[in-house]
Amino acid sequence: MSQAEIDSQPRVFGHPSGLYTLFFAEMWERFSYYGMRALLVFYMIKGFLGYGDSQAYTVYGAYTALVYMTPFIGGMLADKILGKRLAVVIGGLLMAAGHLLMTVEAEWPFFFALALLIVGNGFFKPNISTTVGSLYAAGDRKRDDGFNIFYTGINLGAAMSPLLCGYVGETYGWHFGFGLATVGMLIGLAVFVMPNLITQLLIMGGALASTIGMLVFRPDNIYAILINVFVAACLMIAAVVAWVALSRGGLPKWAGGRPEGVGKKHDWKIYIGILVSIPIFALLVSGFSPFTQPPQGSELKTKEILLEERVAFLDKLNVDSETIEKVRKAGIKVEPKLRGEPYQMINKETINKVKGDGSSIFGNIAGIFLEEVSKPAGAVLTILGILAFGYLIIETFKLKKIQRHRMIAALILIFFQMLFFAFFEQAGSSVNNFTDRNIDRVGESEAVTEEQVGQSIRIEPTQAQLGYVFDSSGTAFTNSDLDEMRKIIKETEGLDKIEVDWEVAESNVGMGIAKRTDELPASIFQSFNAIFILIFALVFNWIWATLRRYNLDPSAPVKFGLGLIQLGLGFGAFWLGAQNCTDVGMVAISWLTLGILLQTTGELCLSPVGLSTMTKLSPKVLVSTLMGAWFLATAFSQYLAAIISNLTSVGGHGGGGGGNLPAPINTVNVYGDVFGNIALTAIACGIACIVMSPLLKYWMHEGVVIDEDGNVIESS
Repeated sequence: MSQAEIDSQPRVFGHPSGLYTLFFAEMWERFSYYGMRALLVFYMIKGFLGYGDSQAYTVYGAYTALVYMTPFIGGMLADKILGKRLAVVIGGLLMAAGHLLMTVEAEWPFFFALALLIVGNGFFKPNISTTVGSLYAAGDRKRDDGFNIFYTGINLGAAMSPLLCGYVGETYGWHFGFGLATVGMLIGLAVFVMPNLITQLLIMGGALASTIGMLVFRPDNIYAILINVFVAACLMIAAVVAWVALSRGGLPKWAGGRPEGVGKKHDWKIYIGILVSIPIFALLVSGFSPFTQPPQGSELKTKEILLEERVAFLDKLNVDSETIEKVRKAGIKVEPKLRGEPYQMINKETINKVKGDGSSIFGNIAGIFLEEVSKPAGAVLTILGILAFGYLIIETFKLKKIQRHRMIAALILIFFQMLFFAFFEQAGSSVNNFTDRNIDRVGESEAVTEEQVGQSIRIEPTQAQLGYVFDSSGTAFTNSDLDEMRKIIKETEGLDKIEVDWEVAESNVGMGIAKRTDELPASIFQSFNAIFILIFALVFNWIWATLRRYNLDPSAPVKFGLGLIQLGLGFGAFWLGAQNCTDVGMVAISWLTLGILLQTTGELCLSPVGLSTMTKLSPKVLVSTLMGAWFLATAFSQYLAAIISNLTSVGGHGGGGGGNLPAPINTVNVYGDVFGNIALTAIACGIACIVMSPLLKYWMHEGVVIDEDGNVIESS
């Protein structure tokens, strides 16, 4: 596009009106992605797959890692052949198909859905971001502010989705949550491709529908109401601004077009490549588990046997006969099937030898690492990582002094970034399960008193009952019991709740009594990080700008170190919460909130400067390769996150709730101890980064301008 075309764009608040189209297209795409992510681990453990923690973490890690790997390929294809606009459309269609396929409760559709999302994200993610940059002229000071506005859209979508997709999916049925994610993706795609007036109507209509949804479909909890109202208000403000902006003009036709001189003759090759890659990614993310044998000793139960077990379970809980009869008539909806373990290239005997008896945490970590990287997705990532970083190291030592120094600094910062996100991305796996199993998320309306001991009270069990004895045999009520009850409610027509006759023991005194609507679903806590970014991003921008005026702005390595330290303090809050749990193993919600807040402030120190620093440090001959390495390191960090989360596995294979989960008092320190170790490691790495910062800053040679051959042009 020409300078005249860029200058002729209508502007709102100094920014091209097309920015607001891209804002909402990306917002809805992130809505769909994070909506699905909020449910994914719970769906695998509590849904028809019946995975244990370890297997769910493995699939989750493979999926998130591959999602970050494909944008490198999608970006190259758009630059060389498709153009950004067509790539975004292809990616959006593939992702919408993936979300829709997630609503089908069968094994192969599930893994093909993940594969469609992986491939679709590769086309969508890098190209919509670079289209934003194409709206601004080179050197335009508004460009950075434009990306900050765009970044706000990402976080608004990430904040909305757990509140809608997560709540609806956990409460009413997984397919409804994934269905909302599908609708979000289709709206985002339509916003991108439709004429301007239709785009305006979609933006305003989608915002109004989402606002109503957040105000209607929510827990009866004052904190949930305030959170939903805040996000809904942000959404409506953004929609009004976008409506005004697009009334002056939308995304220009030239934005994201094909490269000059490139026609459509090679498109068919890409379409064939997509068709071939989808089954390959399905196999990688599944670890070939549909082809492997089920665990030894497992028996496939018939629907009749499962129904009798379900009835016996309800009878044990003293559920009334009318409810039991409804359940009997409804039967078992999903065909029971044993799930195979992912394929491994190293046998279990070798891995167990490395792990030893479990007393050594280092042996345990080494064993889990060996196990995970021997699976297909881990092997692919490991090989790619060795080749990519081996190539970069070789090329680095061929460069002249300043270029070489800068590349060494960049590679070290990539290493610290990889560690940061390996810890940070526990959010979707181990922290998600910790929230589900050990965080007290119920606003109780009343509590059991001493006068009720020995009596039988009729209650609707919620998370408030976890860990308490519910009958004379001394059996504790666990998350598996609660999950099974809610699975029954979802599968039984006309049944909206299950009440039990609870025999009050002396240990029950103080136990809360509440309705399900008083309970915050675990998935909505996935929105906290994005909400804190919406609140604090401008605060951090102001802090850095103020420090810059006084020449006190910390260097990139110091910001990386500060980010790691705050991340560690966030996990330290989780550990402190576990140390101060109740007698039944439940942790106050304030510890979780504090931990997420500290992790977010850590992210705001590290993440915004990361990509910018890479572009400054990389020589022109390696800039694309280094950016690819940055995203590959992010992909590997997702897989490392899955390996770390395996240390918190407490649910066995199969059985709707990840097997027979222990009572909260028996899981709280499993999570707490791992989070405590992460805290110490992250803080130590942050201190190491700060200690190294003078050397790294020297290697960065700030103020030195060099030509493409590495010769100094200017030095200040």
